[in-house]
Amino acid sequence: MSERIEGAIGMRWAARSGRGRSVGLLVVRRSAAALPVLLGVSLLVFVVVDLLPGSAARQLLGPDASPAQVAALERALGLDRPAWRRYAEWLGGALQGDLGESLASGQKAARLVGERSPVTFQLVSYALVAALAAGVAAALLAARWPDRRADRLTMIASLVGLSTPSYLIAVVLVLVFAVGWPLFPSVGYTPLGESASGHLRSMTLPAAALALPMFGLYCRFLRGDLLEQMREQGYVIAARAKGLGPWRVLVGHALRNSLVGSLTVVGVNIGNLLGGTVIIEQIFALPGLGQLLLQSVHTRDVPVVQAVVLVLAVATVLANLVVDLLYAALDPRIRHGVG
Repeated sequence: MSERIEGAIGMRWAARSGRGRSVGLLVVRRSAAALPVLLGVSLLVFVVVDLLPGSAARQLLGPDASPAQVAALERALGLDRPAWRRYAEWLGGALQGDLGESLASGQKAARLVGERSPVTFQLVSYALVAALAAGVAAALLAARWPDRRADRLTMIASLVGLSTPSYLIAVVLVLVFAVGWPLFPSVGYTPLGESASGHLRSMTLPAAALALPMFGLYCRFLRGDLLEQMREQGYVIAARAKGLGPWRVLVGHALRNSLVGSLTVVGVNIGNLLGGTVIIEQIFALPGLGQLLLQSVHTRDVPVVQAVVLVLAVATVLANLVVDLLYAALDPRIRHGVG
């Protein structure tokens, strides 16, 4: 008996060790694949901003500055050096954690990004949670009563969300919920430490503008997959034969399998969600990375532009890594297939 218990414990420990190695290998592989992507993004951003017409020194000094003043400022900022040298110096500093200094203010780019990052990531988190919660709930209702009123209303709402750009949704939300029915502020940001309720109110309309298109995508995808699971899968037929109720079959069995595919959709669209903050933050005057990016592009502040884009790219890579890990946790075949 003791030998059997020791054998079972050993097998369980080996299984846990195998899962740990598989997860670790997955993280290493995804991280290695992300490095050339981040390098390519930083190079592309540098080239695009450097090719923009005009001069950063001219933007900083204004239109009345003389050519001699512009040339002097370019020498002071190092803008007269070849582009490849400026990029190489920036890359060398970035590898050591130094993202350079702002051409406009002289502050460290990393400091500017660090001050603005919480606003953007709070907004994205709020929008993502809202879109997922509403999308899953609506898809469950639609799959529970297909081709009925709930299903039709859900499909109309998801179609409207998918076909309407977030900036237009933002304008409509302001007109309805800030002007016509003043429940939320139209612009401005209240820090979480200052007032939790004020923070939530200031972030609700921007998050809703970002979340509605994502809601439409998640809802339509999940509804279609749930209906396929309920109609064709053998485990659903077996669960019904055991006498399980419709909701228990739908939530306890079909939803778990459908969430695996939905996680892929979430991961693919994380980048779109982060990119949408650039316009939404400008509309609602939120002091986040999107607003900082637009301001830096306008002044051709290359170090700050590169720092913002690099942080957004890293956030996208990390979010997709988390999605991959969740994907492997929900589908053991992926976890055991690693390596």
